Amino acid sequence: MIRILIADDHASLLGLKEILARELKEVACGEAENASQVLDLVWEQPWDLVILDVTMPGRTGLDILGHLKKAKPELPVLVLSRHPEDQLRSRVRTPAQ
Repeated sequence: MIRILIADDHASLLGLKEILARELKEVACGEAENASQVLDLVWEQPWDLVILDVTMPGRTGLDILGHLKKAKPELPVLVLSRHPEDQLRSRVRTPAQ
């Protein structure tokens, strides 16, 4: 079973969850709509992947990414954004890259 936490406050969350469920037969998706929920769920449950929207209520996805990488550096995080890639590329990279 693959456990994926989807952190997004937009309606696209439901579409992404449906696609993952359809394409990956053994997947369990969790949902978080704000920074607090993301951080709480990451501490409370084991995840194989976090899909993180850059624009989140409370704190930005980039701020959340920094906390996740410090707390659980081995946890893969896929960052989603509607912003142009060149605006975010350097801000998303972690020191190990």
